Amino acid sequence: MLDHKENMHAGAVNLLTRCGGLSAGDSVLIVREPPGLGYYRECIVDGLTQAAASLGIRATLVQAPFTENATTPDEALVTAMRAADLTVFLARLGDQLRFQDLPGAIRAIVCYALDGIMLGSGFGRLDHAAMVQLRDRIDNAMGQARSITVTCPAGTDFTGHVAPVDAKPKDTNTIRFPLSVHSPVPAVNFSGRIAQRGFLVGTGSRFYQPYACALADVLFVEIEGNRITGFSGTTSDVARAEAHYRGIGERYGIDRYFVHSWHCGIHPGCAFRDPARDSFERWSGSAFGNPRLLHVHTCGAYAPGEISLNILDPTVTVDGIALWQAGRLVPEAIPGATEILDRHPELRAAYDAPAQDCGLGPAGALSFV
Repeated sequence: MLDHKENMHAGAVNLLTRCGGLSAGDSVLIVREPPGLGYYRECIVDGLTQAAASLGIRATLVQAPFTENATTPDEALVTAMRAADLTVFLARLGDQLRFQDLPGAIRAIVCYALDGIMLGSGFGRLDHAAMVQLRDRIDNAMGQARSITVTCPAGTDFTGHVAPVDAKPKDTNTIRFPLSVHSPVPAVNFSGRIAQRGFLVGTGSRFYQPYACALADVLFVEIEGNRITGFSGTTSDVARAEAHYRGIGERYGIDRYFVHSWHCGIHPGCAFRDPARDSFERWSGSAFGNPRLLHVHTCGAYAPGEISLNILDPTVTVDGIALWQAGRLVPEAIPGATEILDRHPELRAAYDAPAQDCGLGPAGALSFV
């Protein structure tokens, strides 16, 4: 049985080598937030620098200030990123830049394990290359499907397909670690309704206040292709949602009712043990990798938009076959995935007993309080 430090070390090695492709003699630039902000915990910074040293990888640590509306890194940081073989973001800046074009031949990882416990758990330690292979099988299944239907216990029901022109999904320009979602599915050919409980929340693109908007009951969001066409539910929830979308849309001058895309969590080790209400920013920045969550990018005609809709315990059927069943990813149902599980028995074991913690509040539901 490995102890905590050994587990964290194993997760850091997975990040640097299997994900980052580094070896002895290479260099890594670690970009961190100022200490004390509480988003990334200090132990993960130490764990990554120590693992790099043990592998003979030259690590340079730099600090990047947190800003609510970051769009490009400053010139000094770009210069440092170009000089390194790899950049690892232990800072929200990396998430804010994930859909931006990075200058030059920069390779960058955004780390979604926010502390040492997450890095040292199955979330950080499961073979990154195996997760990439599994993601690719899911992307292929989604892209080739004639019909995809999403439902959930709260009343979600939307259906569509991926158009041939969109069959190869577009994802981030940075590397995700751990790899915790499949590529975004364009919303353009989907319609139906999404049942949202608990709150509306930001996407990590910009950090505005209030970052989460409380909902007292189930809010139904009607969608038709790339549009939210209406809300239904309690009078107060509908009014609150309309005001929130209007406010964010006006603040940034964006199409507030645009629906860009959606994707599900795929990582069986992704656990978020604290209630989302303790930090909506941290929750929206990491919990999405749990297969119990599906999130939809809305408010803005770009990924990831500015408001995320989050569906708990989705069932996702692809041409009549459930790839997710009530929040549980069924890898055996994905064409070509069984061979991956056969090569990686630790991955099979993780899917047999996936993490269940995903930030739920009272009564096992997404909750603002």
